[in-house]
Amino acid sequence: MFENYSSHWMDGDLEQFEAMVARFFREQVEPNDLKWREAKRTGRDVWRKAGELGIILPDVPEQYGGSGGTPAHMAVVIREQARVGDAAFGVMLSHIVGHYILAFGTEAQKLRWLPGIASGEVICSIAMTEPGTGSDLQAIRCRADRAGDAYVVNGAKTFITNGQQSDLVLVVARTGAEGAKGISLILVETATPGFRRGKCLDKIGIEGADTSEMYFDDCSVPADNVLGGVEGQGFYQLMGQLPYERAAIAISAQGAMERALALTLDYVKQRKAFGKAIVDFQNTRFELADIKATVLACRTFCDHVIEKWVDGTLDPTLASMAKFWLTDRQVEVIDRCLQFFGGYGYMREYPIARMYTDARVQRIYGGANEIQRELVGRSL
Repeated sequence: MFENYSSHWMDGDLEQFEAMVARFFREQVEPNDLKWREAKRTGRDVWRKAGELGIILPDVPEQYGGSGGTPAHMAVVIREQARVGDAAFGVMLSHIVGHYILAFGTEAQKLRWLPGIASGEVICSIAMTEPGTGSDLQAIRCRADRAGDAYVVNGAKTFITNGQQSDLVLVVARTGAEGAKGISLILVETATPGFRRGKCLDKIGIEGADTSEMYFDDCSVPADNVLGGVEGQGFYQLMGQLPYERAAIAISAQGAMERALALTLDYVKQRKAFGKAIVDFQNTRFELADIKATVLACRTFCDHVIEKWVDGTLDPTLASMAKFWLTDRQVEVIDRCLQFFGGYGYMREYPIARMYTDARVQRIYGGANEIQRELVGRSL
């Protein structure tokens, strides 16, 4: 699509990894899209296959079960997943939880959980959002009260990706007074008594992801399960990792735009109207030229973000800019592409229709785009 353009952060090793990852998503993920949407979840077998290939924690050191790569390897995974139009396989959530543990966990926590996450045997989720709190993390009401050598967790969470399948949940809970200093991150294994899964939520897009409610009713976990071993650090741990989550969302937005443009180019060259291919109409060529320029601009912005991620200089402001700008462009581009499909673009059997509904939530999760603009505005 962009024959004369290459990402500076790519090299020979990454190109080989990219080919392997692309094959995995084409063969193991893309054909299951409609099946997973009907089931409202993926199968556990795809997790184990991803683990065997080193796709889940590609940038985690080998001593913890990872593949010993760099953030560029994870960027490849995110982009290739988006390029097949998938958003159901929640590999990014397990990767994010793995990175919380790698960045802030004790050595015992790293050795206990990271190998299982990397292999796909342990599926992860993040229980952050609560009914009524949304993006306001300091308003968290879920509590974890110290009781001897344990914490007793009580509260409700919602919109939890991987909620029906997860084995390990990173729970944002209040362990102290109101405000940032009273928040801690606690690792809760879902086999723990007092943990309860709510219903799998019915969404307008990404139906194949098991987005759920969760409840904690006197759920007692060892005090050693507090991330990092010290309570009250949760808000600062979140602030340290949220830029990477937002960068990941931006990368997926860019990959999805590339897929939408590729699908549309293929369609307009085959579909005819008034005796000629749709691509032969001037309006089609002008619209697609504009879309292609937008997608390329997004690619260059995304590459800049990835380079900063790789060299360790990705800052919250850049991550927020990328998150809101690229996801806004994703929704815009896919909407314009869908128009060329006419009525077929509204049919779920066409991938462009599923991409359209999947894209909308990108502007909401990971911190609503309005919040991202507010964060960037504060930096001006």
